[in-house]
Amino acid sequence: MIKSTGIIRKVDELGRIVIPRELRLMLEIQEKDPLEIFTEGSSIILKKYQPYCIFCGCGRDLHLFKDKLICNKCKDELYSL
Repeated sequence: MIKSTGIIRKVDELGRIVIPRELRLMLEIQEKDPLEIFTEGSSIILKKYQPYCIFCGCGRDLHLFKDKLICNKCKDELYSL
């Protein structure tokens, strides 16, 4: 559900906008945190990036396997093949 904050920001000449401090605190977005960008129709959606397993979507106990993130369970399944 989309909720209006009532905050309006202009895009600068480099295409940047500032996310207000209050929103960053509320959403626990720290300086240098990665944000994932989505589009839906004419809307742009920013979401704090959370890495996940490429096979099952789990976000815990991740390992890098051939430049992809996989969880322990999927890693074990791959090694047992």
